[in-house]
Amino acid sequence: MGETTVTSRLSGFHKLPVVDRLGTVSRMFKLTPEESHAIGGGTGLTPDLANTMIENAVGIFGLPLGLGLNMQVNGRDYVVPMAVEEPSVIAAVSFAAKIAREGGGFTAEADDPIMIGQIQVTNFGDPTEASKKLVAHKEQILALANSFHPSMQTRGGGAKDVEVRILPAPEGPRGEPLLIVHLLIDTQEAMGANLINTMAEGVAPLVEQITGGKVYLRILSNLADRRLARSTCRIPVTALADFDMSGESIAEGIVQASRFAVADPYRATTHNKGIMNGVDSVAIACGQDWRAIEAGAHAFAARDGQYRPLSTWTLEEAHIVGRIEMPLAIGTVGGPIKIHPQVQAAMKLLRTTSARELAMVMVSVGLAQNFAAVRALGSVGIQKGHMAMHARCVAVTAGARGPWIEQVANGLVKAGQVKVEKAKEILATLMRDAAAEAG
Repeated sequence: MGETTVTSRLSGFHKLPVVDRLGTVSRMFKLTPEESHAIGGGTGLTPDLANTMIENAVGIFGLPLGLGLNMQVNGRDYVVPMAVEEPSVIAAVSFAAKIAREGGGFTAEADDPIMIGQIQVTNFGDPTEASKKLVAHKEQILALANSFHPSMQTRGGGAKDVEVRILPAPEGPRGEPLLIVHLLIDTQEAMGANLINTMAEGVAPLVEQITGGKVYLRILSNLADRRLARSTCRIPVTALADFDMSGESIAEGIVQASRFAVADPYRATTHNKGIMNGVDSVAIACGQDWRAIEAGAHAFAARDGQYRPLSTWTLEEAHIVGRIEMPLAIGTVGGPIKIHPQVQAAMKLLRTTSARELAMVMVSVGLAQNFAAVRALGSVGIQKGHMAMHARCVAVTAGARGPWIEQVANGLVKAGQVKVEKAKEILATLMRDAAAEAG
């Protein structure tokens, strides 16, 4: 597919009926009927397939699948599949990405896919001597680790280094210090959990032999701090003007929101939750281990002893500048990626060709989601956008269908009462007026 045929700027897309949106996307990405059907939810996961993926399967649980639009990362446009149940997430990402385009979109990068396998050693005697022995046998440990996945090493990946850490005993000075061996492993296109665990378990007997100790845990770490993704954007202050407020005023609100998050873990937690609204939505749609991503992100946020925001916003030369950095252990092979029909179709829409490229898109989506949130928080508040979306759900709950949904939702927002009883009242009035006109 030629690059010129794909744009993430789909004006009026949100106004189209769902079937027309699906048709537009199917034509853009030349989806097969099967892929189009999968994206639309018609041929997703089957009970039989679900039974091969988990234990005690009884069915399939669905989530809405939407598209984040307007995303431009490193000069390339991306239509981003996002699976999420929370209203306003996709709209926020699309809106923020549209504004970010005015400053050149997002510029992103991602580290090599280095993951950590941890091996816990006990009863090792003198920790300094045990450490020296392990370092002296580093090449032997690496050779054994790579023997369990020779094809990975052939492709340029595999175990690359050994580190030894001595940690104070949690019980205090009287307890035995913890001796932890880290295997640093290049997992290539895989998230790498199974690969890492296999290598860590495989070298454990050798580690015991070298140290004379006893190995207990041998497993990957989800704090993937050697595998970071970063993104930045520079948005002209003039592009921020909205809500009858100047761009300068909104920019100041964004900067103050960022300062608050840096200083206060209570705010930083909610700040980061907004980032993960975007990151997790893409992760779920693309078959990633979003729990591992969440765990790594929050641990990384607390790396200096206080929980801090993953992103910051500063005012620089008439631009508001956003920066984000976080661990992203993701893959383009393994797991449900080659099994789940909707995941496969979603990956075709996204058009990323490597795990690093996928990480760059995901971290940029997180920054876009965060920008939308702090922009609203620093100006009119978060509820304006949330209430508009929530009103639609309330309208449906009250019995509105088809064109009535938007009319009832608009009535709720205008009335300032987003409640089911009010929605029923508005719906009844609208239907009565329509019947009178028809009669």
